[in-house]
Amino acid sequence: MPPADAPKSIALNGATFTYDVAGETHDETIVVLHGGRGIGDHRTDFNAFLPLADSYRLLAYDQRGCGTSSLTPPFTFEQFADDLEAIRLTLCGGKPMVLIGGSFGGMIALTYAVKYGAAGLSRLILRGTAPSHHHEAEAIANFKARLHKAPSASLRMVEKMFSDVIDDTELRLIWLALQPLYFETFDPDAALERTRTLHLHAQTHNALFATKDYDLRDQLADIAVPTLVIVGGADWICPPSQSRLIAESIPGAELLEIPGANHAVHVEANVPVLAGIRAFLARTGR
Repeated sequence: MPPADAPKSIALNGATFTYDVAGETHDETIVVLHGGRGIGDHRTDFNAFLPLADSYRLLAYDQRGCGTSSLTPPFTFEQFADDLEAIRLTLCGGKPMVLIGGSFGGMIALTYAVKYGAAGLSRLILRGTAPSHHHEAEAIANFKARLHKAPSASLRMVEKMFSDVIDDTELRLIWLALQPLYFETFDPDAALERTRTLHLHAQTHNALFATKDYDLRDQLADIAVPTLVIVGGADWICPPSQSRLIAESIPGAELLEIPGANHAVHVEANVPVLAGIRAFLARTGR
């Protein structure tokens, strides 16, 4: 797949969004939502799913307060879902989209699915995510069990990841210390380079963790679009139990659990993840 053009930008809902698009000759659009509450941007997810642009139009963007999109409050789950709807109406011609959301992006995808439903979605694909903030307690338990993997990290650092940090510098340092937990095969030099070049915004992070009100468990049964839930069997921060709960709660949802992969299952196990997505899209095409 040839590289995409330089990122574009668009002003919507009072904020400016950076985005990439590929496969523009195709009719059906896949929108990809990146993870990280103020940590990271759309590039890793866009590149991981770029092979799908051979059959679909692929679009990914930095959410408000993330990456190089504008630091424009409010930073709330509902606002992020409303931003996605504006993206769909403006950049997808108002047609129902295939939505791929990973980690925090999966939480936004679920929020969107509950609020906007089949009017905006044709199919929903979730990667390494959770239906409520209760996954945090399980992640902390996983950290305690895997502490040996991240000798520079502490329980207090994990607690800060789920609450608030002092500033961008502290957030960057915590992120680097926790990196060994995210990979089953860890490359410290690659982790250093990723963290050095990482876009992060403590303001966004802190706002999104300020209240513990994200909980869609009782509304999952109302999601009425074909859904595929993907998770790495070793995911520490959004454990497989959370994906199983989602798949069991959304009517007709499918679960693809990949052993030996961690949170970034779409990167670590890119080939089987893409194969699973292609098969799902073929089965559920309209």
